[in-house]
Amino acid sequence: MDARFQYVKLDRSESLEDFTQKKLDKLENRYDWLISAEVHFKKHEPEAPKGHICNISLSAPGQNIFAESNEDSFEASAVETIKDLERQLEKRKAQMKAY
Repeated sequence: MDARFQYVKLDRSESLEDFTQKKLDKLENRYDWLISAEVHFKKHEPEAPKGHICNISLSAPGQNIFAESNEDSFEASAVETIKDLERQLEKRKAQMKAY
């Protein structure tokens, strides 16, 4: 899946991108109708110790699917966001009709 990563007030991280890309690839293997992903990582200072925000928007047939989470680390935030996306994708898959 084509994933575009953006960092808001952060430096780019290859390891974080690889970690998130592997998780997104698992989603693509399960839901082959996904088109692309837009991933944003942000750090929100006043919310200590949390404040590592990850939001992901998936392009899919119909409306885009969006999830966001705020956790202690960017990896935990990405995992939680992808879990939220999986729940939404399951609902979308159940609603899809094969013609």
